[in-house]
Amino acid sequence: MIETTLLALGLVLVVEGLVYALAPSLVEQLLVALRQMPVETRRIVGVVAMALGLVLVWMAKTLGM
Repeated sequence: MIETTLLALGLVLVVEGLVYALAPSLVEQLLVALRQMPVETRRIVGVVAMALGLVLVWMAKTLGM
């Protein structure tokens, strides 16, 4: 279980790092767009992203066994 958690955290950091390294101006534009969204919309986007991530982790674990 700890291996999966560390793998997931590492992959998140790799993807986040790539975004900041390859497109820093795009990150700034995204932050401006997020500021313009209502708080409830941001919350819904966050919950949907979390659910999608959970499904992907579950699928990876199921297919890997």
